[in-house]
Amino acid sequence: MMQQAELSKTVISVENLSIGFRGRAGGMQPVLRNISVSVAAGESIGLVGESGSGKSTLALAMMGYLKTGLKVLDGSASFNGTDMFAQDRRALERIRGGRLALIPQNSGQSLTPSLRVGAQIREALRLHSALPEAKHEARVVELLAQVRLPDPTAIARRYPHELSGGQQQRVAIAMALAGEPEALLLDEPTTGLDVTTQAHILELLRDLARDTGMAMVYVSHDLGAIARVCDHVVVMYAGEIVLEGTACQVLRDPDHPYARGLLASIPKLSDKCLTRALDGRPPAPGQAGSGCAFATRCAIAADRCKAERPDLRETSGGSRTRCHLPEQVRSIPLTGEREAGERSLPDALSLDLQDMAISYAVPGLLERLLRRETQAVATVDGINIALRRGETLGLVGESGSGKSTILKSIAGLLPPLSGRVMLKGQDDLPPRVEDRAGQHLRQVQLIFQNPDESLNPRQTIAQILAQPLKLYFGLSGQDLLDRSAALLEQVRLGAHYLDRLPSQLSGGEKQRVAVARAFAAQPELVLCDEITSALDVSVQAAVLELLDDLRRDNSTSYIFVSHDLAVVKALSDRVAVLYQGRLCELGSTSDVYGSVSHPYTEVLLGAVLEPDPDFAPTLSAGDVVELSPPAQGCPFQRRCPKRLGPICEEAAPPRRTFSDGHSIWCHREDLSGT
Repeated sequence: MMQQAELSKTVISVENLSIGFRGRAGGMQPVLRNISVSVAAGESIGLVGESGSGKSTLALAMMGYLKTGLKVLDGSASFNGTDMFAQDRRALERIRGGRLALIPQNSGQSLTPSLRVGAQIREALRLHSALPEAKHEARVVELLAQVRLPDPTAIARRYPHELSGGQQQRVAIAMALAGEPEALLLDEPTTGLDVTTQAHILELLRDLARDTGMAMVYVSHDLGAIARVCDHVVVMYAGEIVLEGTACQVLRDPDHPYARGLLASIPKLSDKCLTRALDGRPPAPGQAGSGCAFATRCAIAADRCKAERPDLRETSGGSRTRCHLPEQVRSIPLTGEREAGERSLPDALSLDLQDMAISYAVPGLLERLLRRETQAVATVDGINIALRRGETLGLVGESGSGKSTILKSIAGLLPPLSGRVMLKGQDDLPPRVEDRAGQHLRQVQLIFQNPDESLNPRQTIAQILAQPLKLYFGLSGQDLLDRSAALLEQVRLGAHYLDRLPSQLSGGEKQRVAVARAFAAQPELVLCDEITSALDVSVQAAVLELLDDLRRDNSTSYIFVSHDLAVVKALSDRVAVLYQGRLCELGSTSDVYGSVSHPYTEVLLGAVLEPDPDFAPTLSAGDVVELSPPAQGCPFQRRCPKRLGPICEEAAPPRRTFSDGHSIWCHREDLSGT
């Protein structure tokens, strides 16, 4: 444990920092305004706010980094007393990656695709640790085990593309921890992680900060994660701090209208329907005006708020808020449910998956040369799901459970080993996307978890949105421009984004563009692969509202993959629970969440976080995700807290279907589906 004197040492100090860029008119447009923050050894500070609020810009500035076009206008950012913006490249290289490490939002930005995972972590150890080279191999395995990767020795031999998005993110976390940093900057580090892995990773980070004195700056839209790991919380809006205080002060009963609006936008397991998004959107850089930047969206704003910028001042509760009317703030509710609307569904089918089996296995060179047929092991097997028009099916399970694999196969990006994929109950979709007709391409749209995989970095947003509009509807000229602008408005962006490149957008803004492009095709079925994971809570609520409106207006169907079980509950009509590519449970949302039947579903729900610092998830210390299912028996047998014995190890679990259509795959006869 660290001594008290060491824990009180300031590791990161930001003083009166302002950062901006030169606008088209020639003037400097502020991105950050007069930011002052300090982080002590062993302290964890959370930075929260909507996309574009300046959270990531502030975190990167703490390590002396600015994106292209940005400039320090005033102030400083120091690490252990060293002004980071006064250092040359070599001095920064000696600090970054080792003493001061970063875990980026997109793990693909920190992993080299041509190097095996183990080699990349060994390189981090060589550059940023004093550990003898003879011990590097053992340390690699130890780091991969720390972040709950199954079979660390096997994972170390794989390339990044052979891992799921959540597994890649855990590798990035392991690399950042390799140098045993004094300070760790985390930019949405758990975005791609499933609920159980996220909960365990957060426990690891809490323990490291407590035991080693590592300082942490945690940027996240996930207020549940912030509540679990952070001591203090800083709420940012339009490039400035609007509220700061302890986690309890900020997350329980915050003294600023914006923070209360964020909390009201979060779906919770106790919620029965979608939440309401904050009205309006943040101002563009340089457009905050002379008054309170939040005034145009605030429910209690007065004339003074629109004319005079408030100072950051202490409240009676001990937090500091930038608000003229702190005594009226608590009249704003912390919940905001939206009517979900009727969910009566037609009998017509949108999609029918029959006995689907999928494998990533590829025949080796020798097998291809000798034309030998090899028996591939199914990554996903025995999937039978029928989806009605206008229905939303949630797919849940830990990373590697086969959720994204199923979506890729439906989209034609990964041909199945066997089984049928039928659109509208009658059209057999060819297994490969290149063999599908234009109508089928339009009717089935896939939105990827990582927008960088689908947005051309050399095209403007206008060019990206124009592709489906030209291809499927023949739009051009002003009609094309108007429709593109309308799509951006639907996803809470504006027409001023049309001439930007993806690199000029935040992660959440890029994801909204990907959503807008999918909707441009007016599809029959939208395959959503973690599409809200990179979105802030207010924009997430807006996108969920949009999905629900389109479902009602156009009978659009969705298969919605997400690690956020509260979001799945808010949006879905039915839920399918997957483990190791096998179905464990399938039923209505009320059945799966209301009367938990399968032990695995119970494990998932127990790990869900709440935006409450005193809330603790239910975790098992020895519970580790597996790399592959056992050769026989129940796929969940090794981890099951309710294992019966030999029958679970030897026989595949039977499907038990109840009168309401709720199905579970389990040997236990005492599990109830009612």
